[in-house]
Amino acid sequence: MPCYDYICRACGHQAEVTQKMSDEPLRRCPKCKKARYERLIGAGAALIFKGSGFYGTDYRSDSWKKDAAKDAPSACPSDASKCAKTDCPSKD
Repeated sequence: MPCYDYICRACGHQAEVTQKMSDEPLRRCPKCKKARYERLIGAGAALIFKGSGFYGTDYRSDSWKKDAAKDAPSACPSDASKCAKTDCPSKD
C-alpha cells in the first residue's frame, strides 16, 4: 500500500498515512478536527524490497557477473603440486 503525505491548512499538522489506492483521501485533520486536511502531491517512490531473501546482488547484469568471475581466485592452481588442498581434484 502506498504512503501519502497530508498537511492541514488550518493548523499545519503534517503526517504520512498508509492507504489503499482505492481509499478516499482524508479530509478531517486528526489534530484540530477541521476539514482542511489535504493530500500532497509526491514525486513517487522507488520499488523497495524488504525482508529476508532480497539481496543487492540478485539482479546483477551478465557483464558484472563475468567480470566478478574473472576476479575470483581459481579453486586450484594449474600445477597440482602447488595445491594446498588435501582434497584437490587436480591431485588425482
